[in-house]
Amino acid sequence: MRPQCDIYDLHRVEYGQAFDLQKSAVRRMLRGELGNTVLLLEHPPVYTIGRAGGGENVLIGEQEREKLGIALFDVDRGGDVTYHGPGQLVGYPILHLRDWKNDVREYLRLLEEVIIRLLAGFGIEAGRKEGMTGAWVGNEKICAIGVKANRDTANQGYISSHGFALNVDPDLSHFGHIVPCGITEFGVTSLRKVLGRPVEMEDVKQRWQSAFTEVFEIDLKMGTATVDELSTRWGEVL
Repeated sequence: MRPQCDIYDLHRVEYGQAFDLQKSAVRRMLRGELGNTVLLLEHPPVYTIGRAGGGENVLIGEQEREKLGIALFDVDRGGDVTYHGPGQLVGYPILHLRDWKNDVREYLRLLEEVIIRLLAGFGIEAGRKEGMTGAWVGNEKICAIGVKANRDTANQGYISSHGFALNVDPDLSHFGHIVPCGITEFGVTSLRKVLGRPVEMEDVKQRWQSAFTEVFEIDLKMGTATVDELSTRWGEVL
């Protein structure tokens, strides 16, 4: 029997709200009260620094950041600093990895494969780079991936959180104020930059869902709820 998964399209969500919602979902899963769940959304401009990162890879100070309207969060995912903003499809798959061999590295490869297949549908040849996560077009990263494996001791496995950020048509200049993922030798790109034309976010979302269903061999069920409604349902107040 294929795993089942609820998916919610939450549209524009402040980073702090989405971070809290992920933690609420993980706690529910650890108590056996929630099944596989995916959150799709966009964030207002924000830099997030993962466990492998440090403030030195944010190249502007607080005043300039605030002038640009870019927030800053230290978070508990793997990886270094990255940028999220409008025009970027962000996905947080919160999954029981027991359905995928409890293998975190394999889970990362599956997330990458979803993006590679999605991009292939646009005629974009993307791939991986040795020793790095994400999806790349040549020497430019088009999708960043950073996850956390939350230990589920009751089931001797892991529950995933955090996820991917696919550059559809974000303000790429905001990447210029950080060292993305701590990588200095390669750049970043977007679907719009590669294709030379605008791309509808709704089309990208649908293509991601199709590729995710195929790669993960999972059945998706579309949920209808806002961030506040999910927060109430999952017993947390944002």
